[in-house]
Amino acid sequence: MTGSESSPRRALLSVYDKTDIVAFAQALVDLGYEIVSTGGTLKHLEEAGIPVTAVEAVTGFPEMLGGRVKTLHPRIHGGILARRHVADDLSQVAQWDIPLFDVVAVNLYPFRETAARPGVGWEELLENIDIGGPAMVRAAAKNFPHVIVVVDPRRYPFIISALKQNRMSWEERRILAQEAFAHTAAYDDAVARVLAAGPGGLGAEEAAAPFARAAGDEAAGEGLPAPRVSLEQGAPALPQRLTLRLRKWGELRYGENPHQIAAFYVEEGQGGGFLAGGKASLASARQLQGKALSYNNINDAAAALELVGMFKEPAAVAVKHANPCGVAVADCLTEAFRKARDADPVSIFGGIVALNRPVDEETAQEMAELFLEVIIAPVFTDGARAVLGQKKNLRLLEVDDIGRLSPYWDVRGVRGGLLIQEADVLPSPLRQAGVVTEQSPSPEAWRDLEFAWRVVRAVKSNSIVVAKDGQTLGIGAGQMNRILAARIALEHAGEKARGAVLASEAFFPFPDVVQAAAEYGIAAIVQPGGAKRDEESIKACNEAGIAMVFTHTRHFRH
Repeated sequence: MTGSESSPRRALLSVYDKTDIVAFAQALVDLGYEIVSTGGTLKHLEEAGIPVTAVEAVTGFPEMLGGRVKTLHPRIHGGILARRHVADDLSQVAQWDIPLFDVVAVNLYPFRETAARPGVGWEELLENIDIGGPAMVRAAAKNFPHVIVVVDPRRYPFIISALKQNRMSWEERRILAQEAFAHTAAYDDAVARVLAAGPGGLGAEEAAAPFARAAGDEAAGEGLPAPRVSLEQGAPALPQRLTLRLRKWGELRYGENPHQIAAFYVEEGQGGGFLAGGKASLASARQLQGKALSYNNINDAAAALELVGMFKEPAAVAVKHANPCGVAVADCLTEAFRKARDADPVSIFGGIVALNRPVDEETAQEMAELFLEVIIAPVFTDGARAVLGQKKNLRLLEVDDIGRLSPYWDVRGVRGGLLIQEADVLPSPLRQAGVVTEQSPSPEAWRDLEFAWRVVRAVKSNSIVVAKDGQTLGIGAGQMNRILAARIALEHAGEKARGAVLASEAFFPFPDVVQAAAEYGIAAIVQPGGAKRDEESIKACNEAGIAMVFTHTRHFRH
């Protein structure tokens, strides 16, 4: 083999995912390319009858260290990185008889798939960290004006077509290079995350065992940090640098307003990665019918899905502008929906409804009477599909595992960066709360306090929820002062507020909310407590005969 300009065109093929690699290699051979390959790819091509040269025939060295070293050699990387327009580069490859490569097709060891397997050990995991593959991909992508790099088998037909026509534009090569760098960036990020948290199914001590044996120190594993601790003393688990692997789920018609472009991106990777919090997310939703989802649809649907997942009993949540407008629980789903609808029959118009039980025909008939944008449920029966299918624009979304809440990271964009925090999704049960008034809540009030406390944490701050018998009666959302939020909720509840409960996501800085609640006959209040003037609110409750519970947990939502 020679590095002269008159040498034949060459392709370096080294892939773990062998989808269509034989057809790709044969097409390259038919075009006059000489194929160079490694390990499993070499054997695969030889068995298919493709003429192929082994990498060791190029390097003059056999694969060594159990296959860890095979392509890391000047006669491979020199042939990839040499600039065809630089005379000194061409002189050097000729001097050292380095073959030039025109096409590099590489994809990487299955690290993510290996890491996701329960019980996998560190030794197996480390052997699935690809070194030579990313090096070849990055080298070819760096030299994309001269080398075609491909990491996705779906690109093979396009590349063969372009080569047959003897055309491959600079812009097309650039796009392939961008895909290549995105591929290696995602791969490196997956490795970094697993090293931070440990492979699936392994605790820190078990995962460290191979290192302990190698060092002859059985206690070596004790020094590994727990998954939620960083190397900085007392620092949280958030990394110093963060790479999110996102793929475009789809273009949206527009953003919040028609003049804004928008798209929905979901995170790639096993187990949902950094953002998803398990399967119960819109990223895994199945759309059964209706128009394409809009930006506002997705935003509102996410809010509805998160809240309905808080309830174990049959529940219905109606959302408008990312705030719940009607929430209810009942013995059956149909009754839960009726109660949620009747909680605010005006606001539910054009809203989004999420339910945590399969939707049957009876419930579908009730919902079909309304104009709704989206309905979310674990499943829709055939009868429900027949009823709701008559509303062609209505979007139906099926989402698995509604009610199985998992921790995840809440990421919000601000100009110039991202705010990242633990998502406030896991309930703080009221059994840990304390009664601070002379009067304790009745058993019925306790049930309603638990219900209202779950709802209020899903409402934009400042927020107040009035509820009774498993139904919201009034919701005051997103106000700049708490007494205004309380008056909105109480006025909406009206006479129904008598004997109901009131929940606030944050403490009362003054007794004014208690005084307003007393005017409407509220029986019990739940709030975090912790204000300097708590005693004034407690006194106002005692004077009005209202029971009050402090949770000592705040639930701001901005």
